[in-house]
Amino acid sequence: MRTRGRPGASALPRLGERGAVAAEFAVTLPAVLIVLTLGVGVLGTALTTVRLQHAATEGARLLGRGDDAGAAAALAAAGGSLTVTRGDGLVCVSTSATRALPIALPISPAAARACALDGGR
Repeated sequence: MRTRGRPGASALPRLGERGAVAAEFAVTLPAVLIVLTLGVGVLGTALTTVRLQHAATEGARLLGRGDDAGAAAALAAAGGSLTVTRGDGLVCVSTSATRALPIALPISPAAARACALDGGR
């Protein structure tokens, strides 16, 4: 039975190539894990930003129509902060929260701001 390839080449791997696949796997596995961890961290931060934007929008709407500020504060994310400012016929709500990544990387806190007409006053 003949093997395809160079004439005279052996079908058996050379002794110097034993374990090459394991070595390549050992080198690439940490890089793949780091990329996956960063991807999960970025998606988590994006989700936190969407939640903060929702809380700011709903809080501004509730305060704009004259509802209780406690209801708006309850919308803020756990561990987040909510700030209300009024002026020029508008009520503005700013929310912010920090989210820790699985690995120690500096990241800016997620924040959102929304304004509504202050018709409830």
